[in-house]
Amino acid sequence: MAADPWRHRARRAVEGRLRNNGDNRPHYVVCGADPLAYRLVNELVAAAAAVTVIVPTRTRPDGPDMRSIKGIRLLRADRLTEATFRSAGLAGARGLALINQDDVGNIHAALCAQEVEPDLRVVMRMFNTRLGNRVKVLFADCEVLSDASMAAPAFVAAALGVVSPTHFRHGRRTLHVARRDEVRPEHVICGLADLRDPGRPRVLPADQHNADLVLAEAAGAQPGPVWAARRIARARQRARLWRHPARALRSFATRKIGIATLVVLAVVVLFGMALSRAERVSVAEAVYLTVVMTLSGADPDLSRSAAVQVMQVVLSLAGLALIPLLTAAVVDGVVNARLALTDGRTQAERVGHVIVVGLGNVGTRVMWQLHDLGVEVVGVDKDPDARGVSIARERGFPLIIGDGSQEETLRSASVVSCRALVVVSTDDVTNLQAALYSREINPQVHIVLRLFDGDFANRIQQAFNIGISRSVSYLAAPAFAAALMDREVIATIPVNRHVLLVAEVIVAAGSALDGRTLAAVAVNPGVRVIAFAQFGEPGPIWLPGAGYRLAARDRITVVARRSGLSWLLKQASEPPPPSSPQLPPA
Repeated sequence: MAADPWRHRARRAVEGRLRNNGDNRPHYVVCGADPLAYRLVNELVAAAAAVTVIVPTRTRPDGPDMRSIKGIRLLRADRLTEATFRSAGLAGARGLALINQDDVGNIHAALCAQEVEPDLRVVMRMFNTRLGNRVKVLFADCEVLSDASMAAPAFVAAALGVVSPTHFRHGRRTLHVARRDEVRPEHVICGLADLRDPGRPRVLPADQHNADLVLAEAAGAQPGPVWAARRIARARQRARLWRHPARALRSFATRKIGIATLVVLAVVVLFGMALSRAERVSVAEAVYLTVVMTLSGADPDLSRSAAVQVMQVVLSLAGLALIPLLTAAVVDGVVNARLALTDGRTQAERVGHVIVVGLGNVGTRVMWQLHDLGVEVVGVDKDPDARGVSIARERGFPLIIGDGSQEETLRSASVVSCRALVVVSTDDVTNLQAALYSREINPQVHIVLRLFDGDFANRIQQAFNIGISRSVSYLAAPAFAAALMDREVIATIPVNRHVLLVAEVIVAAGSALDGRTLAAVAVNPGVRVIAFAQFGEPGPIWLPGAGYRLAARDRITVVARRSGLSWLLKQASEPPPPSSPQLPPA
């Protein structure tokens, strides 16, 4: 393992410039062709990096086209070997991102890359983060990330009706994202977004008092998803108090047998009441006579009136019909129960639950987190070998094997009475079809939709009134880019289809910010300073004034857009150009 990582990084930067004909831009290699790799490459290009992308010779026709990104080098290879990495110019590169959805394949590729560049910065995408954390000690500079773990909380929060799942600890404070009216004014740290137009939120508005969504100190408050999950669980329990008896009766026998049984019982009650009036007996005696005549028949008595004789005959015939009907209902209920267990169908109607369609990496995490929060969840996937199917069976989660874009599958999952529908398969068309069918069955259903294309998602929201859409790659790509470029990103905050980054930036000696005040940071509207720590001080100053002067190795904590953070990192690490004007003394 490297003893001085900074020295090795400087050496790799020099070697990289020599191999790239004097190109001073940092060089990164990205392996992958899916939406996350596409977003990551765009992030690196936006940060003025030289990028080489290694993609398979055959890519999915419905996947993103890497050729549409200008300024990158594209290399096609089916195997990530040492020869492939040498062809990609990995020696001297600043970092390598392994984005393929294959945990073992990514580990093998990282080992091959280590032979080419031993001190390389490696960022691996892995679903099994426990395995990844044990494996990364084999490499000099390695980070293991899971896009499913990053994106799943946003889908869970959207399903529970919470604006954002983000909560983190920094500078001895626990911060969380909430609506302004849910927190006290003295606990607000920073305004994040103006949500008055849900379709087009204004992120980091100039006037922070207009921000409906804020970053605030937790001060003992429960995280939003936990509070929402408990509220949903209590509502579901109240609903079950009156729904369970009716549901049991409906599921016990078929509709025809149930109607016939109810008709016969109605005849018994009606003629029993008539008999009690004709005989002029008490209510208890009338019940006794009715039950005896219905179940055992009545002894013939010619001295009775014609009306009483007719009532006795009708009750006897009703008794003859009632006993077989009750027997048929019991047998039908037992047979239905056994068939349901054999076929793996969800027989009982559910209420207040969340349906997760698509049990891949993200769907599995969403299902797991909802269950951990105490929310009843039903998983749906057409592939019996999907990753989440085996986990659902092991944990005993309700599971339906079927096409989630078909109406009968959604009805089997009780979409009529569900709390929310989360559709997270990797196919945008399938996701949209499932959402539209669900809306037809239950117009009030709360839908959380996974879509890759941002413009397509906005048009779908406007055309079909589906208010919440999420992109896994859009949520996870900033964190992957930050890890690859070795940035100190503390948290990511999803706002609709935008992502804000909470990061800590260290001022380098001789940089453009060295010796200037915090006012030099505030000139960028995409950056908000929330804390400042002088070198050597144990804790930061929260919400510092613009007059604080920066010095080398001071730390600035900011909430920023991706472009704003890139600008700030450049200002904090590079010396100012000769013509750069100096700020007047504060």
